Amino acid sequence: MPTGTLAPNIVHFARGLRRAGLPIGSGQILDALRAVELVGVAQRDDFYWGLASILIDRHAQLELFDAAFRYFWEQRPFTSRAGTPPRSANSNGAEVARRVAEAFAPAALARTPEGDESARQDAAFTASGQEQLRTMDFQSMSVNDVREARRMLAQLRLPIPEIRTRRTRSDAHGAKVDLRATLRACLRGQGELLPLAKRSPRYRHPPLVVLCDISGSMSRYSRMFLHFLHAITNDRDRVHSFVFGTRLTNITRQLLHRDVDLALDAVSSAVADWSGGTRIGATLKEFNQRWSRRVLGQNAVVLLISDGLEREASGDLAAQMERLHKSCRKLIWLNPLLRFQGFEPKATGVRAMLPHVDAFLPAHNIDSLADLARWLRPAPARTRPLPSVLGHTAGLNESGAASWK
Repeated sequence: MPTGTLAPNIVHFARGLRRAGLPIGSGQILDALRAVELVGVAQRDDFYWGLASILIDRHAQLELFDAAFRYFWEQRPFTSRAGTPPRSANSNGAEVARRVAEAFAPAALARTPEGDESARQDAAFTASGQEQLRTMDFQSMSVNDVREARRMLAQLRLPIPEIRTRRTRSDAHGAKVDLRATLRACLRGQGELLPLAKRSPRYRHPPLVVLCDISGSMSRYSRMFLHFLHAITNDRDRVHSFVFGTRLTNITRQLLHRDVDLALDAVSSAVADWSGGTRIGATLKEFNQRWSRRVLGQNAVVLLISDGLEREASGDLAAQMERLHKSCRKLIWLNPLLRFQGFEPKATGVRAMLPHVDAFLPAHNIDSLADLARWLRPAPARTRPLPSVLGHTAGLNESGAASWK
């Protein structure tokens, strides 16, 4: 293992990357220490790529890693209080630089003398800041933004209206005569005339089934969605939650913990395919075979949270989506990719899934999740499926439904 101050610096660097949004565990930090021991620190490129090969697993994470490496190792070692965030020419690079600076800021602020006014920050979170946070993309949030967004998601409620069931209940003002109750009352009254007993329909919340994608391309969003699922699971009954990447996992029992930290720790222990590949068709097939009859009864509503980027796109995906659509009252697809105005359904998985959903909605910030409530209102007739015209630009019409231009 590296000796001296190198090992603490590597650990601190990995923790900073984790605060910036990269999914880095303790095992990866230990592997990074072993990698540095093998490649050494004599050559900068060897040191750089030795850490990169362990701490990142996708090309999309390279920009954040590069900005953090230059910010931490070249411009601002953690033993110094000075330093400026790395500069970038484009807006995305500037956003990455801000996330990196804020991720490494807590350690520096803890060592700042009280008299150093230049290094102080105002941590007050105003009402105007909350309004801005509601429309901010989860992908572009800083560490402090994510922390506040999780508190806002914990207070979010999903008021699902009750629907009429086939069962009835006793009601003196009901419109339907209860013959059994009337006859029993007559027998107890020794044949005397008694008023007719009445019944009325019983209303109840429909079951809500959530299928959330936790693959690598959904990593940043799925962690926020889990906080959303915990909030609605503890707010109402009959919520069934599943996550999938390369396999399907039922996390309903784990989310029943009132403490969100305990709930998410239990979910992390139960799920083995975090930030991996995506097999939407295979996981939907498993759900249709094992779980659909258990959880999709009584006019259930299904929320499918995924970007639709299927690793093994095949004809079976469309068949499983069609079966899922026919098994529930309403199928709503929440896709973070709809945050882009020029989104087009070019991916094979998206093209196979889209004709079998009732609503195709964005899910990339707090407002998009709060706006979901009106789509769960019961309709007198089944919502007309989206047109199967593919290859056009997706947008939202005046009512908020997905439309094609």
